[in-house]
Amino acid sequence: MEMKLGAACAFTGYRPEKLPWRYDERDERCVALKKRIADAVEEVYNAGARHFICGMAKGCDTYFAEAVLALRDEYPDITLEAAIPCETQSGSWSREDRARYDYILHQCDRQTVISREYTPECMLRRNRYMVDTARMLIAAFDGKPGGTMQTVNYAKSMGKEILMLAIEETEEE
Repeated sequence: MEMKLGAACAFTGYRPEKLPWRYDERDERCVALKKRIADAVEEVYNAGARHFICGMAKGCDTYFAEAVLALRDEYPDITLEAAIPCETQSGSWSREDRARYDYILHQCDRQTVISREYTPECMLRRNRYMVDTARMLIAAFDGKPGGTMQTVNYAKSMGKEILMLAIEETEEE
């Protein structure tokens, strides 16, 4: 993998409801996925990516943003962009989830708001913005239908490089 210096990398992945461990981030499978995400972020950084774009959803998007922020402590030339589908994205979330979202948002170098209010298509528009802006996509994806699949398929149709991450690593017998 070789990217143009400063190239952007976007991310897509599941919300907690679609993850086998749901909201239990202490689950060893979640810890392992977070490590794969952090390793992937470092891999694409080493290949030339400097700008990372996150859709700011709960679950995998949050893990990705936190991995980028951790790597930025080591490499200050990294920038993180929040691609926000609508201004009310975190409005109905728990206090803890909103606090985590707000913390990440305040660490972002750029915020791109797709829509002032929620609309049926604002998430799709956010996902397409990320793919259109980035040279590559990291996807935590195992084939379930939904927004992550649509984003991966759109990225494929646009000829983007995709780094796929398994949700769960299977043990070889």
